[in-house]
Amino acid sequence: MEQVPDFKIRPARLEDVPVILQLIRDLATYEREPEQVTATEEQLVDVLFGEKPAAEVLLAFEGDSPVGFAVYFYNFSTWLGQPGLYLEDLFVKPDKRGNGYGRALLVELANIARDRDCGRMEWAVLDWNEPAIKFYRALGAKPMHEWTVFRLTRAEIARLAEDQQQEQESKTL
Repeated sequence: MEQVPDFKIRPARLEDVPVILQLIRDLATYEREPEQVTATEEQLVDVLFGEKPAAEVLLAFEGDSPVGFAVYFYNFSTWLGQPGLYLEDLFVKPDKRGNGYGRALLVELANIARDRDCGRMEWAVLDWNEPAIKFYRALGAKPMHEWTVFRLTRAEIARLAEDQQQEQESKTL
């Protein structure tokens, strides 16, 4: 796991949006769902570099060639009374794995979390991704077996919001 000397990590910039979108597509292909990517460059410009950025991105390069990325944002722990760093995606191109790039990205994230006084770092991993699970365990991360991730999609969010609005309207009639 020897790192290549011309490896570097840096925060993404506006001009990196095409690279970020390509890495998102590469990740989706790896996770067996390339058709699920609907993000566009325009959306990424707004959500990552607009007035209220929703996430931040670290890019990993071997020379001038992008080899991976980490997308993260902050959540909040009411019990700790501190922010937490949530790692949405960590991806290193399959042909570039084994060089320590994924670990380097996580170390950089740990530095960010420490410097920004985060009480914890969290992320989710697909059950079938045994190499990732083994990698995360080797770093000291522990699975949260007692927790189940729940999700509402855009349509379900709209339906729930609409149900609440209709309920309130019926009470005022």
